[in-house]
Amino acid sequence: MNAIELMMDEHKNIKEMLKVVRKACFSVLEGEEVNYEDFYKMIHFIRNYADSHHHKKEEIMLFNRMVDEIGETAEKVVKYGMLVEHDLGRLYVTNLNEALEALKNGNAEAKLDVIANAVSYTNLLERHIHKEDNVIYKFAQRELKKETMYVINEECVSFEEKNNNVKDENLEILKNLKEKYCI
Repeated sequence: MNAIELMMDEHKNIKEMLKVVRKACFSVLEGEEVNYEDFYKMIHFIRNYADSHHHKKEEIMLFNRMVDEIGETAEKVVKYGMLVEHDLGRLYVTNLNEALEALKNGNAEAKLDVIANAVSYTNLLERHIHKEDNVIYKFAQRELKKETMYVINEECVSFEEKNNNVKDENLEILKNLKEKYCI
């Protein structure tokens, strides 16, 4: 298994969910009621697939090795770029969840916060994924030792075997939401 190819494939799934999130937000903007169940499924996917499943591989397996092996350049790109964006994404998702709760509890103005945080998350992740696919991953492949990439690949195989249920569950959520929102 090639870890970089796997992570890029995961990006494709994440980008599909970003389309779903935007469509759900647009439907709210067009006057439809907020479908809480769907938004909570989107949050579940983001937290469990995009963040815990995908970002864990990046942060623990790839980025740490880049910093250790490549040094200062990798450290700047990873710590002040990729990790900051991961944290910003988590903030948007937390704010989205809080906005949904506020809306459910009668704060009609929170509908604005639902849309704002959801769309901010999608915009952030679109740019973030583009940078990783076109810059960070290529940099890692070019600069990391072959032995290091081998270790990362092996760790990804092990991680996938242990967490296959997370992947399957969330890809099913994605499939169902894509069908519902005609993506």
